[in-house]
Amino acid sequence: MGEFSPRAFLWNTKKIEIDGGNGLQSALHKALQLILTADRELCNILSVTAKLSISSSLIALLIGVPVGIWLGTTKFKGQSILLVLNRTLMGMPPVVCGLLFYMLFSGVGPFRHMKLLFTVDIMILAQVVLITPIVIGNMETYVAGIAEPVRETAKGLGLGSGKMFLLFGKECTYQIFSAYLLAFARAIAEVGAVSMVGGAIAWKTNVMTTAIMQYTNRGNFSLGIALGMILMTISLLVNVVLSIMQRRVSR
Repeated sequence: MGEFSPRAFLWNTKKIEIDGGNGLQSALHKALQLILTADRELCNILSVTAKLSISSSLIALLIGVPVGIWLGTTKFKGQSILLVLNRTLMGMPPVVCGLLFYMLFSGVGPFRHMKLLFTVDIMILAQVVLITPIVIGNMETYVAGIAEPVRETAKGLGLGSGKMFLLFGKECTYQIFSAYLLAFARAIAEVGAVSMVGGAIAWKTNVMTTAIMQYTNRGNFSLGIALGMILMTISLLVNVVLSIMQRRVSR
């Protein structure tokens, strides 16, 4: 057994660091190549992600905006219970949502005949359940703060309940767009529920978040880094737009 050499130890450590750095540099270079050359697999993952995120966030908006405005403008018995229930759903763990849909649509579930498991359609349904409460809560909080002055304006103009509801919608234009961006951001970053009900099947149900996890575990860091770069860019753009919208709403 040879003697310990501090110089040899430092050299080997430095060599490992250099090799690791070269590996990272190579992975980054390949990731940029995948993006710039519009790799087929990368484009497929982006396409599935776009379909899932845009569809689920739009459906959540169509449901959440009117419900949020209704909860923010009316007072009724049991309203506090609905608000607490919605806030609870806002914090629902994605894996619990995924488990619920898996049990409902799997081979032993009551909806197994629909054969939706491991399809984009059931991923959209799971996403809608997760993000609709966020839209409702966002809209309800905002509308509750402007309810009185808008209601007084509506009464002064002699507007009925239907037109008053539309007036609230008009007053919430920026907030509706802000709520949509929040829903979209949540949808595109979700991994727990979509991986359980979608199965992360290549060329079919694999989205950005599940693909990053899947390819990193396989050692394909280039594709994982490429997807991570795109996801962070989208997140940055969404947050920049949200910041601008919130400034306009607060004026």
